[in-house]
Amino acid sequence: MATSSDTAAPSSQLGRIARRTASPSILKLVADAAVRAAARIVNAATSKSPATPRAGALALGLLLTPPLSNAIDAITGMVASFVQADIGHLSFMPPAWGQPAALTTSQADALNAYNNAVSQFKSILSQRRAQINSRQPLPNLPGQALYLARNNMISAYRDLTDAVPSRIGRANKFGIPPAYFDADNEPLLDEYTNLFTIMQAPPANAQNSDTPFRDVVDLGTAIGRAKGLDAANAELAGLISLGLFFAETNGNQNMGNARSNTYKGSLQTGVSEDQNGRRKWAAIKKSIAALDPALSARDDREEARVGNLDHRFNHWTAVRDGLMNAHAELFLQIPAIVKALPNPIDQMKLFELIQIIPSPTRSALGSGNFAAYRISDPTIMGYLRNNSVFTFGQADRAKTSATFREILNAMWLFNDKFERALSKFKEIKGQRKGENRQLPTRPRFTPT
Repeated sequence: MATSSDTAAPSSQLGRIARRTASPSILKLVADAAVRAAARIVNAATSKSPATPRAGALALGLLLTPPLSNAIDAITGMVASFVQADIGHLSFMPPAWGQPAALTTSQADALNAYNNAVSQFKSILSQRRAQINSRQPLPNLPGQALYLARNNMISAYRDLTDAVPSRIGRANKFGIPPAYFDADNEPLLDEYTNLFTIMQAPPANAQNSDTPFRDVVDLGTAIGRAKGLDAANAELAGLISLGLFFAETNGNQNMGNARSNTYKGSLQTGVSEDQNGRRKWAAIKKSIAALDPALSARDDREEARVGNLDHRFNHWTAVRDGLMNAHAELFLQIPAIVKALPNPIDQMKLFELIQIIPSPTRSALGSGNFAAYRISDPTIMGYLRNNSVFTFGQADRAKTSATFREILNAMWLFNDKFERALSKFKEIKGQRKGENRQLPTRPRFTPT
């Protein structure tokens, strides 16, 4: 009899001993017994006995036993493994198979960089929230650190998913490609948006509109008509104008800017841009009055209301001047733009690019093949990166040139804003139909 100090023979040794001492007939008897034992164990596996997990695993091992010559080794090995196993553990897979593969050095570095970026983003969010809640003075351009930390987190995640593609997860509510953003971090972007809303609140003397979205559509449409567009394409000018409002301010009128001391208001213009837009508006005011007397009268009231206030903080005049400054001259090209870019989201992106890189965008429009027109100027590529285009991840930042089709595709951070603009536009048209104004139920993109 073995004592507690005895050491059991390894399973392979047990098998060799049994095989040396057993005749073929004995081997057959053992195999037959193994089959009967397997059947009993299978029955036990379907019961509620506490031994069920181990019994089921042993049954599977016995049923998959090799031919007779190896039966003893397989059976004794299986028995020995279950004697040594944790009773509560059931697995048909060797432990190493069920574990994730070890990360390479570069993959581990990417994971650490991402974890650090998330931690830093959380830290600056908490810092700004504490400053705001305790009414502490904020630093100059208080949104810049938040913006950079957000970008760093998105960039680090893109680098991580490039290194470890299995980290690409589920879709997120912001429409950000999953390779760039972990949906588990949605609350962080919600807080980011909330903080910017507070930091970019309009000044106390800002002059709001009760109908901010309709104002944008009405002004864009009227300017389009004054520039010579037919009714359908002028309506599209109204949609594009609304898209610009969402792109620049997320649909918030008279907004400040937590990242710039220059650009303010509902279309985020500088002082000189606003003044230039006012001069251009004055040049078409008579045409506006002839086409839409009611809108012209509204404009007169807003001019009287704004007085000597910065025109960028009256919603009506800010939108009017912003559209006239940079976009009105392009409205006549809307039919050609629609032909080149049938998707209304792409059309809005093009007009947003007029804000970011105006000269190259105009050159691309005049090239005859807008989508294939390529930019390779490092300065222009830098402007794009500063506006969340080719900004995130080493692969994107390494790009030295891009076609406008590639640029439009890379403007995915604008997708949600333009989708909301399109939805609001349809809502406004529905309201107008209720007022018996004869507008089509959806934008028509047929060029004249």
